[in-house]
Amino acid sequence: MRVLHINQSDTAGGAAIAAYRLHQGLLQQRIDSRSLVARKETESDRVNLIAPASRTEKRIQRFTDPLGFAQIHLLSTFKLKQHPFYQSADVINFHNLHDGYFNYLAIAHLTQNRPAVLTLHDMWSLTGHCSFSYDCDRWKMGCGHCPDLEIFPPMKRDSSRWEWKLKKWTYQRANLSIVAPSRWLATVARESRLFQSFDVHHIPYGIDVELYQPLDPEQCRDRLNIPKGKKVLLFVATHLQEWRKGGDLLLAALQQLPESLKGEIVLLMLGDGESSIAQQAGIEAIVLGYVREEELKAIAYSAADLFVFPTRADNLPLVLQESLACGTPIVSCDVGGVSDLVRPGVTGYLAKPEDINDLAQGIVMLLEDEELRQQMRQQCRAIALSEYRLEIQAQRYLELYNTLLR
Repeated sequence: MRVLHINQSDTAGGAAIAAYRLHQGLLQQRIDSRSLVARKETESDRVNLIAPASRTEKRIQRFTDPLGFAQIHLLSTFKLKQHPFYQSADVINFHNLHDGYFNYLAIAHLTQNRPAVLTLHDMWSLTGHCSFSYDCDRWKMGCGHCPDLEIFPPMKRDSSRWEWKLKKWTYQRANLSIVAPSRWLATVARESRLFQSFDVHHIPYGIDVELYQPLDPEQCRDRLNIPKGKKVLLFVATHLQEWRKGGDLLLAALQQLPESLKGEIVLLMLGDGESSIAQQAGIEAIVLGYVREEELKAIAYSAADLFVFPTRADNLPLVLQESLACGTPIVSCDVGGVSDLVRPGVTGYLAKPEDINDLAQGIVMLLEDEELRQQMRQQCRAIALSEYRLEIQAQRYLELYNTLLR
């Protein structure tokens, strides 16, 4: 079997990493897996670049973007059928189709002679423009009168109703099955009027549990120059100040901690951007910047007593999976698919969304109960092994691909 993935990147960003892990899992199952991407980070000959917009397409974009129609200027997407990777593929697996590299109107064209899977990494495929709708439920009725055009990917003019209709038009002509990595997103997809005629499958992301595994905490702390005797909180985000990831909520929660506890804490942070969270909270900090090396990430998770992740919207965050696999308990918020991974009293503490007091309470409770943390460490690892191993995900996708081909 030959599988072709189409994504915005091979490894740049959470959705890209998730798709690349699936790609690796399929290769381990001896499946001929390849990718077409707009941004290539690896040297793999199984990954090819999608050509950037031509001059003609950029001229068209000058008219379509101000009208609020993103990506439909990319006529070259229809020509992907001519690419050798496409022509040799038995199954197409679409991933993130936003980020300005793919014309979603071509989905019907590309699935005429190939069955396809659309893996949802966020809500964009079923909304009029946004990747996460937060408190807005207009996606259920066809969007329009969008309350926030700045949500990624931003829209210059409110054409959300028209984009929703255009997606519906192309989906009705497509040969698709839908995969949602979290139970939350599977429920959202089944509620969407855009996907009423499609099967929606729940297949969680997979993770390499040999690469991400519990390491000796003291050795990891020595490696990161963390002072001895400190309690370590970990915060990870591609951009530390990204509003969706809740850095401001983390700051507010840390400021509420007892002064005596603050003196015992080191905040370890992985990510780009302004890193003054700990300083503003009066807590010692170690900032590693954006980390690509997975070995170093595993060391950071293993060095931490708690991973704190106050996200405002997420599907099935890879960082939470990585934390589970390394046996590190989590304090996060009950949004999106977070509850699939953060199970109260089992793998961590699930705070109410936007509730700073509850978030702080979870941090204090778990930091002060070492016996409970040790119990959670074992449970985190056990769940990662039983539910999220990479081969489990690859086998479930392979079963779906085979069903589509039959």
